[in-house]
Amino acid sequence: MTNNTQNLSSWLSVPKRFFRQELLPFLGDLRLAIALLLAIAAFSISGTVIEQGQSPAFYQSNYPESPALFGFLTWKVIQVVGLDHVYRTWWFLALLVLFGSSLTACTFTHQFPALKAARRWKFYKTPRQFEKLALSAQVDDANLNQLEQLLQKRRYLVFREGNTLYARKGLMGKIGPILVHASMLIILAGSILGAMTGFMAQEIIPSGETFQVQNIIDAGPFSMSQVPKDWAVHVNRFWIDYKSDGTIDQFYSDLSVIDREGQERDRQTIHVNKPLRYRGVTMYQTDWGVAAVQVQLNNSPIFQLPMALLNTGGGARLWGTWIPTKPDLSEGVSLLAKDLQGTLLLYDMEGKLMTSLRPGMETPVNGVTLKIKKVIGSTGLQIKADPGIPMVYLGFGLLMLGVMMSYVSHSQVWALEENEELYVGGKTNRAQVTFEREVIDILDSLEEKPSPDELAIASGSLAGQN
Repeated sequence: MTNNTQNLSSWLSVPKRFFRQELLPFLGDLRLAIALLLAIAAFSISGTVIEQGQSPAFYQSNYPESPALFGFLTWKVIQVVGLDHVYRTWWFLALLVLFGSSLTACTFTHQFPALKAARRWKFYKTPRQFEKLALSAQVDDANLNQLEQLLQKRRYLVFREGNTLYARKGLMGKIGPILVHASMLIILAGSILGAMTGFMAQEIIPSGETFQVQNIIDAGPFSMSQVPKDWAVHVNRFWIDYKSDGTIDQFYSDLSVIDREGQERDRQTIHVNKPLRYRGVTMYQTDWGVAAVQVQLNNSPIFQLPMALLNTGGGARLWGTWIPTKPDLSEGVSLLAKDLQGTLLLYDMEGKLMTSLRPGMETPVNGVTLKIKKVIGSTGLQIKADPGIPMVYLGFGLLMLGVMMSYVSHSQVWALEENEELYVGGKTNRAQVTFEREVIDILDSLEEKPSPDELAIASGSLAGQN
């Protein structure tokens, strides 16, 4: 029984040894972390340069096989590798997880031991020990009580043991790197959460219509819980403000959030850079279009005809519709529009321009009077949900705090009182010149100032270290 227990313990110690001696040092290697960070940055840049979440036809049109972009980048490569949805590919998420593991390993193998070592202290009990310090001096007719008071005024934490003294300040500088690592882990966790549970949709909705989010163009594998099902959005009105020269100034959409009972829960007017946010879903004003036109023939009821976006070969956007002028649809005219307030163009069945008019105007056509009552616009909304965004914001806030904390110097001072002599020395991990001035000020404040030769030796020692 004892042999079996020993064998089991020996077998279990193998993976434990491998983890501590092989895997943990490998993950905690700074070179690995830098390589992973560069890879993440490179693929993030590719996700910015290459359009994300577009249709296969879009990539086939913009990234043809001949000639291939840079000699290799084609639509097939983009879709096989997943460059059309970089941030949700398994390999990009694997890079994030591996980078997070590297940060965690580095924190436990380097940062926590450094903090633990900084919190420990030891006293120097022989004058020879002060010779190894970057800055040291010998003061006559001074004592530890005076030095302790001077150090406490400068916010040092002082420890005494007999005729020895140790003081430190700036332990925050050792906590800063740990906070930086923790904040980066929070950012990575938020990014992964957003990639797995977020979604993006695009909707083109005419004024006066109500819609639910359906046209999802990019989504994580666990995003369905974020897609709103118990509320919808009603487009009260969409309009465009134009400048004096006729160019577009701003797009506006007056939106209402409607629950299942038809009650309005929220209402906002959005425009570019001012989205609507409701229950974790954000709606941005990104596009617009001409949805329909209301016309009247003679004294007939007003009827509404849909307008379609025409293929102009990459030129200006035009919308068009066909208006029948006879009940049997044997005759009619074509109506073209380029915006919501500009001139409308009428063409006959042979494609010849007949006239132009604006909303509210009328004209005789094929023996009837055609009146344009109203041009109805449609708003283009980009709808996003990313549950990881609060974590990312929190992580960046902590990251800035951690970086500022990391710049705090960790300074240490030792002292020994022996044979009516006071030996004082110290060191710091950064801001060496500032620390030197502080120590010299402390020495000058003691009853017996150090000799000029001692100060010169101290300054020369520090200069040699720098």
